Amino acid sequence: MARALVFSRRAFLAACLAASAPPALAQNAAQPFALPEIPGPLRPLGGLVIDAKSLGGGGFSGVHLAPDLTLTLISDRGHWAEARLLLDGLTPIGLHPLRHAALRDEAGRPLPRGFAADAEALARLPDGTWLVAFERRHRIRAYRRLDGPGAYVAAPPGLEAAPPNGGLESLALLQDGRLFAIAETFAPPDRPELRHAWIGQPGAWMPLYWQPNAGFHPTDAAILPDGSALVLERRFSLLGGFAARVVQTAPEALRSAREGTVLHGKTILTLDDAPLPAENWEGIAVTRLGDELLVALISDDNESALQRSLLLLFAWHWPRR
Repeated sequence: MARALVFSRRAFLAACLAASAPPALAQNAAQPFALPEIPGPLRPLGGLVIDAKSLGGGGFSGVHLAPDLTLTLISDRGHWAEARLLLDGLTPIGLHPLRHAALRDEAGRPLPRGFAADAEALARLPDGTWLVAFERRHRIRAYRRLDGPGAYVAAPPGLEAAPPNGGLESLALLQDGRLFAIAETFAPPDRPELRHAWIGQPGAWMPLYWQPNAGFHPTDAAILPDGSALVLERRFSLLGGFAARVVQTAPEALRSAREGTVLHGKTILTLDDAPLPAENWEGIAVTRLGDELLVALISDDNESALQRSLLLLFAWHWPRR
């Protein structure tokens, strides 16, 4: 009887400890893998293979990383997810799922999968409002909460003429509160090497252009503390598969841009499967952690068994001034 009582007490204590364990230790929705050292300002910290089912499904095409390491993802399948990025020092070791649900329309109804739910870009305003850009039916919705209704806001003029699968893929918040937006394949007829882009806000968009690397298309953007932008660009071909570039604009480029300006950047990161994995890279996010900037890349698996939902994490030493 005494021995049984000891075991019962041990079981009770174990249950109490499990219940009081930090949530980040309760579940891991990703498997870590190492990344090799590479030249350049971005220092690889590691990668994660994401169990997309734990986050409501795959197809991740936009990402936001908060200073508390909350990772917010949107999917071109019409849902959103939140997870806590787990670090050992600066090395990513997993994701703890927090919540996920369908994106909703202005009446609070879940968006039907298909053309109405193709969410591609995500930005958060200073007041906490989320802006989500959609392709196919080209539009932007504003969400006070991602689990609430999403009201239409004014998209850049002329965006309705973009190819169905070539609209807004990049949406980033500038330091002055304006937005920087780039279309994926929407090009002026007389300059097919350029992409339509805009700086401004709903109802007050200034048109300009983005010049990607030859053969690449912009898929997301993030803003650095000096005001420069990191723009993620992707290429795909049946013979060559996927490749990607991260390019950085000059610090003054966005601040000094005027209507019709052609923006471009310098390549600072290459993802061609040697040595970094080539995947369908669609999202980029930046946040500060002490004197380091964390730069996260997310890939869209298209919910295909032949692709993976990956997260790569890099550090850029950027001391506070």
